[in-house]
Amino acid sequence: MKSEQNGLDSGFGFDFAYCPGCGQKMPEGAVTNPLHCDRCGFTLYCNVAAAVCALITKGQKLLATVRRHPPAAGMLDLPGGFVDPDESAEEALARELQEELGVSMTGCRYFAACPNIYPCRGITYRTLDLAFVCQISATDTIRCADDVADIRWIEPAGVDYSLFGLESTRWFVKRFAVGATGGRP
Repeated sequence: MKSEQNGLDSGFGFDFAYCPGCGQKMPEGAVTNPLHCDRCGFTLYCNVAAAVCALITKGQKLLATVRRHPPAAGMLDLPGGFVDPDESAEEALARELQEELGVSMTGCRYFAACPNIYPCRGITYRTLDLAFVCQISATDTIRCADDVADIRWIEPAGVDYSLFGLESTRWFVKRFAVGATGGRP
């Protein structure tokens, strides 16, 4: 995302015309990762945000959610969200399942990770999305809340993957359908 004012692009959705440390104007082409100011020595590392999602099954079906808000409102997703500071991926996943579906996570195992681009309110976030195969307290008590408009039980191998609004969730569902883990799209 390039700044309209200076044309600089950090690659992380954050554009810096001036040093956040001392306020000096950054020279053209100076936006790198890390961002470094030669004047004051300020260094800013533009790291990715961590996000988690759950692969929950009932028989041969996979739980998909319908996104309530942008980006990709109305499209399919997997339950989950961003990891808060001082939270493990598993703690974030348990919290998100409670917030979005009203269920308790009773177990999980790591499935795969995938880099993603998450555009939201004019900022493009770079994320590392972590998928987990999860067990929940009960599938018959799921209620839609928070960011979830609806749920769907889908056949992972037969679904139209273009119905998923985010690249990482498309990739996770495809990999889950064939029983593969690891790697990147």
